Amino acid sequence: MKRGLVLAGSVALAAGLIPTADAAAGSYVALGDSYSAGVGTRAKVDSCYRSTYGYPALVASRYGLALSYQACSGARTADVTNNQLGALSSGTAYVSMTIGGNDVGFADVLTECAQPGWMSDCDGAIAGGRAILTGQLPGRYDSLFGAIRSKAPNAKIAIGGYPLIFNGEDCNALTFFSPSEEASLNSATNDLDSLIRTKATAHGASFVDPRSSFSGHAVCDSTEWINGLSNPVEESYHPNRLGNDGLAKLFGPVLTGSAYKTSTLTTAKPSTAQRNRAAADKVLRMDLAAPANLDKAARAGVSPTEVKRLNSLLRSSDPAVVDRALTDLRALDRQAS
Repeated sequence: MKRGLVLAGSVALAAGLIPTADAAAGSYVALGDSYSAGVGTRAKVDSCYRSTYGYPALVASRYGLALSYQACSGARTADVTNNQLGALSSGTAYVSMTIGGNDVGFADVLTECAQPGWMSDCDGAIAGGRAILTGQLPGRYDSLFGAIRSKAPNAKIAIGGYPLIFNGEDCNALTFFSPSEEASLNSATNDLDSLIRTKATAHGASFVDPRSSFSGHAVCDSTEWINGLSNPVEESYHPNRLGNDGLAKLFGPVLTGSAYKTSTLTTAKPSTAQRNRAAADKVLRMDLAAPANLDKAARAGVSPTEVKRLNSLLRSSDPAVVDRALTDLRALDRQAS
């Protein structure tokens, strides 16, 4: 979700995914945040990310559109207003966008909730995001969506919601999302999507709802369209290439009125031992055995001695020992929840 204005066109064109203006059948401007910049596809182009596997690039390639890729990782509604709307004009034929996740603190809330229960305030973080959602975001959407319509009066505009990230389990050894926390995070996403739908349609835009298509493809599902905790961390909790292909299938027909044929993509996953080793190394960097964190554990009714023991076992070279220690740490997290 960082700011920026100009597509690194030479990289995108070299990849053969974005056609030149001469070949284009329409002018397409992709606005928004990291979900529109293609974060999660492991194909970063510039400081805004702008992946050639992001759904806007896939849509442009499939329909032969001239893409002005303005979406930028880290963008909030104000960033779109200040840094991206200059690409719009009366000649713009198509506009797509996802926005609002950063306004409500998407990354910070997930970071807080991913910690062990005795070290985090997940409920408080979600409540803070909801306060912005209900108190500030409606006005921000009215201002932004109105400005887009004003600057691109002849465009078909498609505003996307966000998919539900969680399926009720946490299969990532480094994270400690409880089922109730995952349910609360999904509920907050539902409320955000409802607001986006209301404001988008009020300003003459189409709402693109990804939740049904992503059902069965959340983090920890057998075929994930959304990355779990990843390395590098910026790839985490964003649609992967499969997910962006799914988004393109939704946005393309809404924008153009024509069907979109999905590609058949596959993704390779590291082994369980490799994932656990990487997770253990990251848990060790959380410094669970630090005195301040042990004090938090004690206040939450979690044995500091057990935390120290399990933290030590994470250094083992035996994959089975590491796996068990991670499992037991998760059990302690449930005890504290």
